[in-house]
Amino acid sequence: MFSLLTIDFSALNPSLGEILLRIGLTALFVGIIGFERQMRHKIAGVTTHLMVAFGACGIALLQEYLYNDALASAQELIAAGITVTLERQRIIAQVIVGVGFLGSGTILKSSSGIYGLTTAATLWLGAMIGLCFGMGAYVIGVVLSVLSFFILTVIRKLLEHTNAKHVKSPEMLGSGEIIEK
Repeated sequence: MFSLLTIDFSALNPSLGEILLRIGLTALFVGIIGFERQMRHKIAGVTTHLMVAFGACGIALLQEYLYNDALASAQELIAAGITVTLERQRIIAQVIVGVGFLGSGTILKSSSGIYGLTTAATLWLGAMIGLCFGMGAYVIGVVLSVLSFFILTVIRKLLEHTNAKHVKSPEMLGSGEIIEK
């Protein structure tokens, strides 16, 4: 029974260090986007963004582990003359759909307009960044994160000085500041 609980971390593919790096980068970069949403008192803040991104990163890591395991098994089948097709991208499609559904819950419609679209988009983007880091595509994850934060902060400030101003969210139940006692 105890042998089932022991893990040979040296045999992990990706390695434990690689797993920690990928999750750490996800936390750092998606945390920045979630912090921006939190500071604007949006429905989904740091923790929501991080949970979505960690889930996506974890699924991407699991997908890579399963792919590497299948690759090892496939080599034996190929040696026996059996044709094998492996696909790494299937899990990405499932995450995109699932997080899109989750993000739709942050969109609110009132008589004066529709609100929460940016928050829904940043949740979806957080999942994509988590997938990027989880799959080891560091450059894509960093570029997505930096450009997203730039758009959410700098571009939004520039737009405030034009006729294309951003519409602020209405005062609704749950949209106000959270005051800790």
